[in-house]
Amino acid sequence: MAAELPAGQPRMPSMSRTSLSVRRRRLFAGLFGALLLSACADDQPGPAPARPSSGPHLVTAISVERAPVVARQERPGSLRLRRLVRLFSQEEGRITDLDLYEGDQVRAGQTLVQLDDDLLRAELDKARATAAQERLNLERLESLARRRAAADDEVARARTELAIAEADLRLLETRLDFTLIRAPFAGVITERLVEPGDFATKNTHLLTLADPASLVAEVAVSELVLPQLAVGDAVRIRLDALGGTWFDGRILRIHPTLSASTRQARVEVRFDAIPDGARAGQFARVELATAALPRLLVPFRAVQQERAGAFVWVVDADGRSARRPVETGLRIADSVEVLAGLEPGEQVITRGFLGLAEGRTVEVTATGLAGREAAPGNP
Repeated sequence: MAAELPAGQPRMPSMSRTSLSVRRRRLFAGLFGALLLSACADDQPGPAPARPSSGPHLVTAISVERAPVVARQERPGSLRLRRLVRLFSQEEGRITDLDLYEGDQVRAGQTLVQLDDDLLRAELDKARATAAQERLNLERLESLARRRAAADDEVARARTELAIAEADLRLLETRLDFTLIRAPFAGVITERLVEPGDFATKNTHLLTLADPASLVAEVAVSELVLPQLAVGDAVRIRLDALGGTWFDGRILRIHPTLSASTRQARVEVRFDAIPDGARAGQFARVELATAALPRLLVPFRAVQQERAGAFVWVVDADGRSARRPVETGLRIADSVEVLAGLEPGEQVITRGFLGLAEGRTVEVTATGLAGREAAPGNP
């Protein structure tokens, strides 16, 4: 029997298990439908992405022309002495006198080193006596021959003996002179390699003597520049050790051969007046000025390199970009000389390389002449 509710209390409707299950299925179906609609919405095509602009590529270019240009090149080098000798012993003996040190000034002909000469002097005295005796013997035989008391062959033999004795005498006199090492010219001692009391054999390096007035700057110059230089041309020389001051000078010598590996030749430059403090071995910079010649120049940044060689980008007659192989020459300040590959009047692109390709339409936003380029409009 079912229990009865108290009077006045409302009855709650009853819910079967079947109706609860139906409601759950409907809820799940609704959620699935919402998800399905959301997925279908994602598959609908959206607005197309913006395509890159197909307009012309912006560049900066210059018009190249031939113009007389004086090429000034600063070449690194070193100071060296053109007149430097190493003094060797030509005779052997103990060193008895040497009172000179590095930096000492010497006169031309001054005795620098004295070797022991006692033995040679004794041999020289003997040779003098022998020569005197042979001379007397020859005179005696000649006197006898005039009286027909001596044969002619005896006189001839005596003359030969005298000649041999006199030759021995001259040889010993020369050897004795070799014991004195003299300065061949006025200069400065730069090396002292022996000490008094040392025994010097033949060909021992004793001293090195240099002429400070022969100081020059030596630089290596490209084969492209050599034809434009001449002995006597004015140059400027700068020494970092002396504060970077420029000194005037002139080309003294251009060596006739080039290095096969560098295609460069040595050029010697002398000072008009050698500055105080300049010394051999110091680093030097030499500014060379060539004659004013017609040159086709392009900015250095316009020239690009690849494995096949150098090239530039030009604007052709149709307003399109074109790669042009070139042969380059001298580097002059911020420009490069073009020897082949370009003609006067052509437009060379100097900025706007990013994204540039062969045959692309370009728009030149700034132009100018080589060396007087306009402000760039497209970096």
